[in-house]
Amino acid sequence: MNTVAETAVPAHPVAAPPLDLSRLGMDPPIAVTGIDKRYDGQTVLAGASLQLEPGAVLGLIGRNGAGKSTLIRVLLGLVEPDAGEARIWGRPALALDDGAKARLGYVPQQPEALPWLKVGDMLDFVGRFYPSWDAGFVAATLARWNLPSNKVLAKLSPGERQRVAIIRALAPRPELLVLDEPAAALDPVARRELLREIAQRAGESGTSVLFSTHIVSDLERAASHVAFMHEGRVVLQTELDTLKERHRRLRVPASAASQLVGRVPGEVARRTLPDGALSLVVVRDEDAAWPALVTAPGVHADVLSLEDLFVEVAE
Repeated sequence: MNTVAETAVPAHPVAAPPLDLSRLGMDPPIAVTGIDKRYDGQTVLAGASLQLEPGAVLGLIGRNGAGKSTLIRVLLGLVEPDAGEARIWGRPALALDDGAKARLGYVPQQPEALPWLKVGDMLDFVGRFYPSWDAGFVAATLARWNLPSNKVLAKLSPGERQRVAIIRALAPRPELLVLDEPAAALDPVARRELLREIAQRAGESGTSVLFSTHIVSDLERAASHVAFMHEGRVVLQTELDTLKERHRRLRVPASAASQLVGRVPGEVARRTLPDGALSLVVVRDEDAAWPALVTAPGVHADVLSLEDLFVEVAE
């Protein structure tokens, strides 16, 4: 199996691929359908599906162990799923050619590529594989982040290695940027700079971005869309701006809960409360009506903050 470094970098320097507008119009940058993955008999992904639209910034949020990193590795073709399909621009993720690889940037959760090289030497080497490599951006960002270009990567701190990996992913000016917990090892100032850069890339150049996180405030600063992941499944994906208008937490009294059969339309989370009542979280489609339960006698409906909604879905 290819390593992360081998898969994330094209095998040979390539010319800039022609812009195929018909394909870009038909195929989203990322389309993942029904992915299953098990390790040593343990289910990590259970029918996970996800789609990233062109120019969107999708924040994939979930608790540690929800399956975010595995899903990202599957959608990039770094891991073969047991079932389901992952496609990048309509092409099987397991069979991306050099042209497709040159159009995407990836930052893993724990960057480990080429640790024996100095920072500057690694970036110079990788830059030769990308026709749109922005050497000026590399030099300016190394200076702004006080990263020594003559220091060996293996001797950097985790936060410094993360910053170098981010520079490496952004320098080719990718059309698709995938980041796995990119801010985990960064200090608050660096994290805000990164999120600002993500939003700017999407807004100015139309870069499509997928980043995973368990930090709700990161989503609110950078994402246009959000996907909640829980126990190996994507249980909710929607636009961030309309999420508050389209979800409700319902408290169904015990007397009514005992008569509730099956799932409520749009239900994404359910908890039984100590008094026998039910706490349900429902999300309606953009043009759909609320389920009748929302206005049923004795049912109390609340709108939640993004953080509270995340807690409800992840519990």
